[in-house]
Amino acid sequence: MRFSYVGSRWVDRRRLGKWMVLLCCTAASTASAEDDAHFSMVIERAQQLAATAYQPPEESLPQVLRDINYDTYRQIRFNPEHAYWQDESPFSLQLFHSGFIFQTPVALHVIENDSVTPLPFSADDYSYDGDAETLQDHDLTGSDHAGFRLHYPINSDDYADEFAVFLGASYFRLVGRDQIYGLSTRGLAIDTASPDGEEFPAFREFWLYKPASDAAYIELLALMDSPSISGAYRFIIQPGENTQVEVEAELFAREDIAKLGVAPLTSMYTYGDASRERPDDFRPQVHDSDGLLIHTGSDEWIWRPLSNPSEVRVSAFLDESPLGFGLMQRERDFNRYLDMEALYHRRPSQWVVPIDEWGPGHVELVEIPTPDETHDNIVAYWVSDATLAAGESRRLHYQTHTLNTDPEEHTLGRVIRTRHGNAGVPGQADSPSAEQRQFIVDFQGGALADIAADQSIELDISLQQDEALLPQVTALPDNAWRASFRLPANGQPSDIRLRLTLDGEPVSETWNYVWYPDA
Repeated sequence: MRFSYVGSRWVDRRRLGKWMVLLCCTAASTASAEDDAHFSMVIERAQQLAATAYQPPEESLPQVLRDINYDTYRQIRFNPEHAYWQDESPFSLQLFHSGFIFQTPVALHVIENDSVTPLPFSADDYSYDGDAETLQDHDLTGSDHAGFRLHYPINSDDYADEFAVFLGASYFRLVGRDQIYGLSTRGLAIDTASPDGEEFPAFREFWLYKPASDAAYIELLALMDSPSISGAYRFIIQPGENTQVEVEAELFAREDIAKLGVAPLTSMYTYGDASRERPDDFRPQVHDSDGLLIHTGSDEWIWRPLSNPSEVRVSAFLDESPLGFGLMQRERDFNRYLDMEALYHRRPSQWVVPIDEWGPGHVELVEIPTPDETHDNIVAYWVSDATLAAGESRRLHYQTHTLNTDPEEHTLGRVIRTRHGNAGVPGQADSPSAEQRQFIVDFQGGALADIAADQSIELDISLQQDEALLPQVTALPDNAWRASFRLPANGQPSDIRLRLTLDGEPVSETWNYVWYPDA
């Protein structure tokens, strides 16, 4: 396992005010957490759980559902005509059947007029086709639900689109207008990429507030539990062009936690522009996300292109009170993927914004080798310098939302391309530069849009080891700019940072990349 630690350098501008996106309706239309008796009840439940020894969920799932395979599970479908609330609200609720890999059912409740009513499992809500038809001959009592999905008309007024799904452990996924599911969000990550293995906390129980007839958002509560921690979560979800979620949580540690990952995002990157090796595939790129974007507490924007490494790599971006981070799918042109089934050009980016101050810590990026696109191999989350010991608690409050572009407050030039290759001179068998590596990083947009090609753009570049060879900046067509350089052949990994400046001020985000010559 390799580690790359990158601090927040090049801080030469006054820190701007903290940007915060809040849901337009939540402050005025929902009770505060302190005034919400139901949320208080879930918090109390979580605190009581953490004060006792961990008890795994009871194995209530019928054996016949434990034994079904993927194909049979897919033949169990919720009947859309049975969707809850569809005649009473623009929101509707559909459920997932337990079985296959979803062997620990969750309990669901509906809160209406301050009353809490369990949402029981009913086989009548589902159709059982093909091989799944025989399941109806069995007693499915105890099946309960694997999870749920929420619908709302975000693409047209006459159709309720699926915009959020909660299914498996603490995973949930979001989409906005004209987007399809890609990366996932999690409630919490514990000891990700640690030698002793990762712990996956799980939502065990949900309470959904029945939405009003004119509702523009939906609210739900969740109880999380795992061997190390219990927690109470409150989600306020507003679907739309960029579906937004306000997340509030109270966590209670049952055991000491070495690494607590806050607001984790999980994605897939198989290959792209900067990939040294790629499979025999007609598609130029295959990924749900192509980079990690960080807005540091000192107002620096950092872009790290993702990779599919040969071994697990963990990078830590040191910061204090970050303004935001996210896994981005910047490349949104169909011609860059040519995939009419996966439609990678429509996969959303997702951005996380702290609402409470997070203090000192780091954004951690984990990149895991994957042979193909069927495995999520990218994880990003925040880790505080303040550890969480057994018996301690922590409050989380942040917002996360999908988007198709970078955050609006990002006004600097953006990386549009990262490529590298052998720096040898073509036709020269003994070229002295044959062992060197040539990099090009192209920037466009933002502050660069109004800069003429004859202006004195400079390259600010640093390496942890050695010095960059032949660094230069070149104007490209369409108000784009190219930073290029070479790495000497020393056989060592190189942690590289560069950005474009004009009159000593940054006009582009910071490109950060780690080159592994033996990868």
